[in-house]
Formats: sequence, structure tokens, C-alpha cells
Amino acid sequence: MRGLLATFVVLAACGVAGVAQADIYKYVDAAGKVYFTDAPLKGSKYRLEWKRESKKLVHESETRSAGLKQPKLLTGERAKAAAPITGSLATRRAAYEKLIAANARRYGLSPALIHAVVRAESAYNATAVSRAGAEGLMQLMPGTAARYGVTDSFNPVENIRGGTAYLRDLMDMFDWDLELALAGYNAGEGAVIKHGRKIPPYAETQAYVRKVRQFLWAEKDAGTGVVMSVR
Repeated sequence: MRGLLATFVVLAACGVAGVAQADIYKYVDAAGKVYFTDAPLKGSKYRLEWKRESKKLVHESETRSAGLKQPKLLTGERAKAAAPITGSLATRRAAYEKLIAANARRYGLSPALIHAVVRAESAYNATAVSRAGAEGLMQLMPGTAARYGVTDSFNPVENIRGGTAYLRDLMDMFDWDLELALAGYNAGEGAVIKHGRKIPPYAETQAYVRKVRQFLWAEKDAGTGVVMSVR
């Protein structure tokens, strides 16, 4: 899979609810820009990289979800269940539930996965800023935000769209290996590739992957499921 040099995401013109059985297309142009859409793009500059039917996407998701394992523990580390989503965290989560569901449909990802990433990144705080300068709900670095056409990372609509598009690209880049995609989201895809397509030996990244997996299992245990949702 080619590096993500300058990715731009095209959203289809249909509404949020959409058509349940629409297909999803991925195009790449000569400049290396990536386009996800639920309608074919016209023009010779677009090369169709793949087209996936919604039924097949759901089947793939169910197969992959069935193979998920609980996060691995480091030597001497005790298993710790994710804290339940209650109080103010539950209130913040509810505020973005529809927005996350809509982007999950657009990019063929599990809403539970996006929730797990948002919870790990910002605990649903749209104004969060990390020490490294990552911003918003999905903690987009300025370069990543620019890559995905996000002009205001503190705008939840733009932030979740850009973060979800990036996560989908990482899933494709690493052949739907969830842990590698999460490691790439935290440390950058270049770090994962540099270390032989393995989780980089960074304590922060390894802890991040475990945390998101833990939150993902909490979403599953709560009955939200991990099956991919498509429009």
C-alpha cells in the first residue's frame, strides 16, 4: 500500500441515513490522493483501487471481529477492565453518537472502534490539546488535519470526519490488522513501517493500543457491537 502523501476524502451527496445496501469505492489519482465515496467517480484521472459491496463488508467485519482477542498484557501487568461510561463521560459520548455513526457508515468502520479511539484520545473533549499539539476529539496533528482537508480541528464535524478517514486508510494500509492501524494512528504509519510492520517499541504506543482495544471490548460488552457499518 502506498504512503499517504496527500489524501483527500470525497463524501457522497446523499444524506446521513443513506441507502443501507450502497457499495463503497476507493479511488486514487496520479498525485496519490485517496478518495472514498459511495458513488462512482468519473474521469480518467481517477483509478479505481477497489469496490466493495456492503454485504461483503459486513461479512468481512464479522469475520475479523470474531477473531479479536483481549489485549495482551506486559509481564507483571494485571488485567484491568475499562471503567464504565457513566456521568459526564456518558453525556459527552451521547452528544457525538450520531456524528460518529454517520462517519462509520461513510468509511465502512465500526462505530464502536471510533468511539474507542475518541475515548482514548480525548475522552470526548472537543477542545482537547495534547502536549505534542494534537487537537480535538480524535487528536489530529496539524499535518494530518491538513492532509484530510480539516481546517478547524476543534470543529467536531471536521475532526471526526478527518480522524475516521485517516483510521480507515491505516486499516487498509496494514491489511486490516487492528493493532498496527492503532499503532499507526498513535505513532504515525512511518514508525510502524520502520519497525517491520510491527507495533513500535514505544511504551506510549503500546499502552495506547492496549487502551483502545480495552475500550473497544467495553463497547462490545455494552452491546454496541463491533460489526462494520456501511451506508
